[in-house]
Amino acid sequence: MSDIGTLYTVSAPSGAGKTSLVAALVERTGQLRVSVSHTTRARRPGEEDGVNYHFVEETEFCAMLERTEFLEHARVFGNLYGTSQLWVEEQLGSGTDVILEIDWQGAQQVKRQMPATQAIFILPPSRETLLQRLTARGQDDQAIIQGRMDQAVQEMSHYVESDYLVVNDDFDIALAELQAIVNCHRLRTPRQVAQLQALLADLLQ
Repeated sequence: MSDIGTLYTVSAPSGAGKTSLVAALVERTGQLRVSVSHTTRARRPGEEDGVNYHFVEETEFCAMLERTEFLEHARVFGNLYGTSQLWVEEQLGSGTDVILEIDWQGAQQVKRQMPATQAIFILPPSRETLLQRLTARGQDDQAIIQGRMDQAVQEMSHYVESDYLVVNDDFDIALAELQAIVNCHRLRTPRQVAQLQALLADLLQ
């Protein structure tokens, strides 16, 4: 029996702390990688191509879409985002768990194509906290921040489609909860059988 990785989608409204939590989870967990999405969004200060996103022109993105290279894709705030299907399949096939840090639309698409995907939704502890986090970034003007707040309510209504809900009030607690989700799936019998073949053969001989 082969050791097939687990695919996770992590969704949240902008400002809920999704990116920081996922980065910390990947740093502290072996055999876990976060997918680097393709996007037509402009690069923000400090972002690196191929690290934060694969930044592409819309014409290139559309060409990739026509070649059915994306596991999921969506237009968010006027920009296109997509996940490489080949990369995800290669990682899962090697036994590596993969996290897709995507919005609820993308999570829906992935779940339809790969029903075994574990969908996680991250919520802020309050609307006031969400607004504070968006404002503290200092990267967007007030109109953009208000637009993100308006969109957040609609996004958060899709929590019902997730398998797990995590509230990011205390960062360390939220991180521990994400680690618990990953560890739980790694202890499932089919995954353990692939890891413990030699032990099981010895115990049962």
